[in-house]
Amino acid sequence: MDYQEILFDVDTKHVCTITINRPERMNTFTPTMMDEFKHAWLRIAEDDNIHSVVLRAAECRAFSTGVDVNVGVKKVSNIWSKREPGESLGPKANKVWKPVICAVHGLACGGAFYWLNESDIVICSDDAEFFDPHVTFGRTAALEPIGALYKMPLGEVLRMTLMGNDERIGAATALRLNLVSEVVPRAELWDRAYELARIIAEKPAAAVQGSVRAIWESLDEMRTVALARGQSYCDLGNPIGMAEVEAGEMKKPDYVVR
Repeated sequence: MDYQEILFDVDTKHVCTITINRPERMNTFTPTMMDEFKHAWLRIAEDDNIHSVVLRAAECRAFSTGVDVNVGVKKVSNIWSKREPGESLGPKANKVWKPVICAVHGLACGGAFYWLNESDIVICSDDAEFFDPHVTFGRTAALEPIGALYKMPLGEVLRMTLMGNDERIGAATALRLNLVSEVVPRAELWDRAYELARIIAEKPAAAVQGSVRAIWESLDEMRTVALARGQSYCDLGNPIGMAEVEAGEMKKPDYVVR
């Protein structure tokens, strides 16, 4: 696919970088971008040369303000064939178990949560602001806040949803609420996201992807069922992981964990 609204790059460190690239429209998504993300996630899932992913957005005031309201999403005549945008935009909805590090700057609201909710690590710049404006404009907020419940406390998700466009979650509060795991100066955001992706990409890919899959799939299962499935993934992945470690050199950390 010849991408028009995203940038896609894979480097020699096995890191793929996807850049949402509509800065002139606050990096909002369109049906074209949804198709491009669906294609990109499939490409990532099937390419064993890709070990980790950085998801970022072109420089402007926003990481993304959701759907482009001037364009909308695809309309279908059969209501039973209708699908939510997150099925195209989110990595986990597309069965991608390569770790995704999401780097958020500026405004991130509404449909941007499709990316935030399904990324494995989310970091942001100190100017980031998160909110969900749906109810302010008379639209039910359901899909994005439901996804956010797996990262944020219920009360905070409800507050974000009900306050709509009248309140924003700043970077420091997002860190406290576990919406993000790290806050950095904006000038350092992309480099830090890449650094995390590179470190992860150096680890045995089978072990990393098996771990990501086991943890995410456990969210849809009862505890005992999740543990049983997790054990089967250990049985499948560990022999492969050991072979990967033996094939390369074990890297010693340059720091001491206390």
